[in-house]
Amino acid sequence: MRISAKADYAVRAALELAAAPDGKPVKGTRIAEAQEIPLQFLEHILLDLKRAGMIRTKRGANGGYWLAEDPAEVSVADVIRAVEGPLANIQDLPPEETRYEGAAERLRDVWIAVRQNLRDVLESVSLEQLAARRLPETVTSLLDEPEAWVARETGTHDVVP
Repeated sequence: MRISAKADYAVRAALELAAAPDGKPVKGTRIAEAQEIPLQFLEHILLDLKRAGMIRTKRGANGGYWLAEDPAEVSVADVIRAVEGPLANIQDLPPEETRYEGAAERLRDVWIAVRQNLRDVLESVSLEQLAARRLPETVTSLLDEPEAWVARETGTHDVVP
């Protein structure tokens, strides 16, 4: 799975809002500086989050952005869906709408299982938890797996003579 810059920036921006004292408005420039996000790109992301009803805005000297909901009720998955759409599509189709023939017949089931695993993690982590530097046990247990920290090389396969 590849996390786009847009999704990564959106979650980081939402975390800045979740960490704001008393849910007070936060200026876009402050978010951009705190998370090293290009301001113009951030403004487009914040607009997407506003259209999704996830954040509110106010113009003026005391204005800025704030979460529209309690950060405990907003998951990482919610933020990603607000800016990117579904978590796991296959060539712009939901996995359950894909059809394969022959040897690839069960591939659809693999894609559905991948989507469910993404949901299990991304829907279980709230902005409040991340802002408080806490993760649910279901996520930390995955991090305890040694293989979780090992990057796999791409494009290398053993060649059989």
